[in-house]
Amino acid sequence: MELTVSIEDPSVRTALFGAADRNLRMIRAAFDVRISARDESIHLSGDEAGVSRAARVFERLQRALRSVPHVSEDYLKELIEDARLDARPEAGSLVDALLAATTVTPKGEGQRRYVEAIAAHDITLCVGPAGTGKTYLAVAVAVALLKSHRIKRIVLVRPAVEAGEKLGFLPGDMQAKVNPYLRPLFDAMGDMLSFEQIRRFMQNDVIEVLPLAFMRGRTLNSAAIILDEAQNATAMQMLMFLTRLGHHSKMIATGDDSQSDLADGVATGFVDAVRRLQGVPGIAVVRLERSDIVRHPLVQRVVEAYGRNGNAVP
Repeated sequence: MELTVSIEDPSVRTALFGAADRNLRMIRAAFDVRISARDESIHLSGDEAGVSRAARVFERLQRALRSVPHVSEDYLKELIEDARLDARPEAGSLVDALLAATTVTPKGEGQRRYVEAIAAHDITLCVGPAGTGKTYLAVAVAVALLKSHRIKRIVLVRPAVEAGEKLGFLPGDMQAKVNPYLRPLFDAMGDMLSFEQIRRFMQNDVIEVLPLAFMRGRTLNSAAIILDEAQNATAMQMLMFLTRLGHHSKMIATGDDSQSDLADGVATGFVDAVRRLQGVPGIAVVRLERSDIVRHPLVQRVVEAYGRNGNAVP
């Protein structure tokens, strides 16, 4: 197995590698992997378990170096030992390979099926109630694919529909108008990348955020394309989105079929797409349940209470 881990901040390269490459030697010996370091990346090769654990150590080292100028040998030994104990045999090599470049892991069988579906299919539709990690895991996988250079960009998309308000009524330019709608995607990404990384990636169009209506006419190659709140897309918008898929790309649409902010009488295109595409080769439809909710434990009780009364949960 081979995996490339991005060096988030080149200025900490020396601290990351350690004096006379001490850290590299320790990690190589601990996991029996081959390591080659370049200006902005570390290339790992070896057996799957060793590569995945070594990648986790490098990512945790980088996170520590955001706060301190260097790490001790004892701290590195602790990280190595933690990675050895964190074997996750039940997760399977597929999940490790996708998420080794982050500290995010699926919680429960539903989330595990979701991540594995993304890995095995170019289009994945995920249906589930609030708090099941639909958007968060999609962003985590996209960031992991970007860090390992399996894709070149991430495109985050959301229908600009919220409780009857219109974009034109909000102050500011177009970016200012769409930011409130895309905030949940930014929040998820902020747990996996530093603010400076996100800013730099957006300036270079490595990360692009836009309302769904702006997708028309695009073809996106070598990208992870995520549509959040897909239940607020019409059938024509959903068709338009799904046909933007280019070569070497992953497309993920997430939504809650129990709610919609579309005008009365307008059918949700996401539910229509789930019905039409169920069983189509190359496309996965994953349904998460209330038991998959991973937010505060009270969130599951709230969803259940509102569900009993036939109300939607945002």
